[in-house]
Amino acid sequence: MKYRGNIVEGTFLSRPNRFIAFVKIGDKEEKCHVKNTGRCKELLVPGCKVYLEESDNPNRSTRFDLIATEKKEGDRILLINMDSQAPNRVVEEWLEKGELFGKKAAIKREVCFGESRFDFSITEEDGRVSFLEVKGCTLEKDGVVMFPDAPTERGVKHIRELIKAKEEGYGAYILILVQMKGAKYFIPNWDTHPEFGEALRDAKDKGVVILSYDSVVTPSSLTLSEAIPVVLT
Repeated sequence: MKYRGNIVEGTFLSRPNRFIAFVKIGDKEEKCHVKNTGRCKELLVPGCKVYLEESDNPNRSTRFDLIATEKKEGDRILLINMDSQAPNRVVEEWLEKGELFGKKAAIKREVCFGESRFDFSITEEDGRVSFLEVKGCTLEKDGVVMFPDAPTERGVKHIRELIKAKEEGYGAYILILVQMKGAKYFIPNWDTHPEFGEALRDAKDKGVVILSYDSVVTPSSLTLSEAIPVVLT
């Protein structure tokens, strides 16, 4: 997935609420839209380098969207895409290339099932239907990536609905897209929301396929890369 707008570099200053950040671009302070409503406190640290996409809409109240940041850990610098809308676009491109279900599979976005709406439904050539839910992951510590960074009752609900779908004969998948490179493995964030981890473990036990992939990140693109281990114990 490539961003179409002009990408600029800035220095993060502050985030007064979930949607807005103040960033220094050149010698000017700009109010920017944050494309992630999560806490992201470990990412948006005053003084860190961030990357923004410039909007071509002159009627917007914010000229830039904050899409990526650099995270320093000792001598290591991680470039992390934190655009919460990007993972679905990346996974859709990946599925359309024939990965996981083959090139002849029919892919639909935002499909309702029960009381939930899943990110994708996939109908294979033989008529088998599967549902796939995508979770973007930006929380990292010492090479271990975790989700969620804040309690997500909606996420738990989606997992429970996927279990139901599996019990009714559908294929059911959860794909954790890690929006960075270099992660060792994925775990649920047990400290922040143990119920999510318990639901994920229950889903695996009942046949839901849990996948996790890392990404190649540049300031202007995000590409699904390699599978990483999922640890639920």
